[in-house]
Amino acid sequence: MIKTQLLLTILAVFFFSNCEKEKTNDAGSLSEVINAYRVEKGLSEISISTSLTTVAEAHVKDLVENQPNGGNCNLHSWSDNGDWSACCYTSDHAQAQCMWNKPSELTSYKGNGYEISAWSGDSITANQALTMWQGSEGHHNVILNKDIWANSEWNAIGSAIYKGYAVVWFGKEIDTKK
Repeated sequence: MIKTQLLLTILAVFFFSNCEKEKTNDAGSLSEVINAYRVEKGLSEISISTSLTTVAEAHVKDLVENQPNGGNCNLHSWSDNGDWSACCYTSDHAQAQCMWNKPSELTSYKGNGYEISAWSGDSITANQALTMWQGSEGHHNVILNKDIWANSEWNAIGSAIYKGYAVVWFGKEIDTKK
C-alpha cells in the first residue's frame, strides 16, 4: 500500500512538473515551430532575438491584462497602460507604423518589427498558433516571406504565448543584444 502511494506521488509530481515545463517553454517552442516549418519549406531559420522576445512578452501581457483589441482595434493594438505609446491598429493598416515602432520604442532593437498574432480562448499552443497562421494567407506570407514580404529577409524573431494569446515578431535587422 505504501509503495503504491509512493509510486502514485512520484508519477503525479513527474506529470505536473512536465506540464508546467511545457507551459513555460511554449513561447520558445513557438519560434522553434516556426523555424522548423520554414526549414521544411526550404527557407533558413531565423535567429532568436532577445529584444523582439521582450516586445512579444510585453504585448501578450498587455493583450491579456488591458484588452486593447476592442471595437475597431485588432490584436496588433496596444493599450495606454504601459511604458509604450498607445496604438489602435485597424484592419485598413492606417496605423501600421505605431505597431512597427514597438521594438525600437521598448528595446534597443534598431529597426521595425512586424507582428503576427493569434488568440484562442484561455489557452493556445505553439502548434495551434502555427496552424491558425497557415490558414491565413497574410500571416502565412509573413512566415514564409511570400507576396509583399518576398523581398524581406528576416534576421530576428521573438515570440510569446500567454493565456490564449500568441504573438511573433519578425525583424529585418540582426539583434545585437545578447
